[in-house]
Amino acid sequence: MKLLIYSPRYFGPNAFPIPILRSGKVSERYEAEVRGEYHYFSGDKTTNLYTRALLPFFRGKAGIEVSMNLFEEYEMTQEIVDERYAVGRESPITFHGDVIVTAFFQVLKSEKWLDAMVNMTLKTASGGRVCDARYTDAASYWFDVTAGKDLIKARGSDNLSLRLQAMVGFYCWMTNEIIHRQNDAILFGAGLTAHYRSFTLTTDFSGISGYKANGDNSMVWRNNLRYELKKNILSFRYNHGIKDNLYDTLSLGYIRCF
Repeated sequence: MKLLIYSPRYFGPNAFPIPILRSGKVSERYEAEVRGEYHYFSGDKTTNLYTRALLPFFRGKAGIEVSMNLFEEYEMTQEIVDERYAVGRESPITFHGDVIVTAFFQVLKSEKWLDAMVNMTLKTASGGRVCDARYTDAASYWFDVTAGKDLIKARGSDNLSLRLQAMVGFYCWMTNEIIHRQNDAILFGAGLTAHYRSFTLTTDFSGISGYKANGDNSMVWRNNLRYELKKNILSFRYNHGIKDNLYDTLSLGYIRCF
């Protein structure tokens, strides 16, 4: 425990999640999602089953989202085990990830100007296998302001649109150091969402940048293609890790809207 380095570079792919870049609007639909994910680089292959539930309130003015990985499995090389001061190369037992709770508040909604929302998130210390540097067994929190603006939207039709969104915020996590008990990071992101008929494609560049420079600059280029049919959504994602985010990710998910 004393040797572990509490930063994204030296932990598993789900220990320091980079917040999803949202549209700037709180959804008015209830959503339930299940997603299979595969994270990989030369030193680690990880699979997990991700679940999420979104509960909006007051006609999209606020909402709560709860998510977690139901289980995770991994296989690391001995070089990565040594680098991270982990105990073993493979998961000896089935374990789950951290419970993450996010609250959303719509602060501005204007077609003329822009949409803006405030997000506040708490990541619990419920994840397992800290001995293998999979989860931190320590709490984290972050908050951000997310804004979005339609650049293209066909009049009288919802079939064609192009939207710009961005976020900026603060990200903090507890460490195992005696003096510096936490790492404070800047949270940022920007991206585009294109929608045509039943298809939606989102791409963004987001990340966190800590002050310790110990592997705490984690960035990602994310792409999400969604197809919706009668409130059923199939989602395919590809994420490319940058700097201290070593992982690329492929995932396939199903979302049910209510």
